Amino acid sequence: MNKKVKHGTLLTVIFTVLSLLYLYPIVLVFINSFKKKAYISKAPFEIPTGKMYVGLENYIRGIKQTGLIQAFGWSLFITILSVAVIILCCSMCAWYICRVKTKFTKVLYMLCLFAMIVPFQMEMFTLSKIANMLHMGNPWGLIVIYLGFGAGLSVFMFTGFMKSIPLEIEEAAMIDGCTPIQTFFKVVLPIAKPTCVTVTILQAMWIWNDYLLPSLVLDQRKYKTVPMAVQYLKGGYGSVDMGAMMGTLVLAIVPIIIFYLFCQRYIIEGVVAGAVKG
Repeated sequence: MNKKVKHGTLLTVIFTVLSLLYLYPIVLVFINSFKKKAYISKAPFEIPTGKMYVGLENYIRGIKQTGLIQAFGWSLFITILSVAVIILCCSMCAWYICRVKTKFTKVLYMLCLFAMIVPFQMEMFTLSKIANMLHMGNPWGLIVIYLGFGAGLSVFMFTGFMKSIPLEIEEAAMIDGCTPIQTFFKVVLPIAKPTCVTVTILQAMWIWNDYLLPSLVLDQRKYKTVPMAVQYLKGGYGSVDMGAMMGTLVLAIVPIIIFYLFCQRYIIEGVVAGAVKG
């Protein structure tokens, strides 16, 4: 018993230290967001007091210089619609793969798994060229592209969960007069709620923080997301307004952290539920 207690205590200490190491950069950014630009480089680890403290000046300057409010709106719009489309399309695809046993569905499932393996760098230039040819340099085009890149993991997770749903439940619904579409939305999708929440969290965090894909696809003269807006603080010859940068980074990080903390308890539940039958 003593060995188990010691082992548990040791693991607790290790994971506590690791958690603090992960949190430290975020805390450092928050502290420096209240300092004058000169002190961010001279004394990055000190608490802002006296002459160093500037209040909300960095935040206000960052919002004005980057157009952060508009960028926040576009990020929110793209993230919400992309996640909704991914959940809807991938859950239906996974249900089709689980219930229709043909060579086509097997190939479809393998293609989804293959999409998880292919590195984005291999296709980024081709993607940019095709998106430009098809005039997809707008939020709607980006949502379609996010569906393609998010489908692999999402279909994999939904398929793992839906294999564990008893077929008798769906048959009972159809006997009661439900069409296949009604069966999916009234029976299957509610049962798959844990996986829906897990996929929502994972995809929302990826899409909200993504910089590379929007910068390749979107027309930056009309649209920019929050990560793209942060880059506008860079001046000529590589100069950066570090004060405004820190304030803008805090504003960009806070929404997704709050979202994650609110939904984190569903992640393990959804992953375990999807692993019942693989």
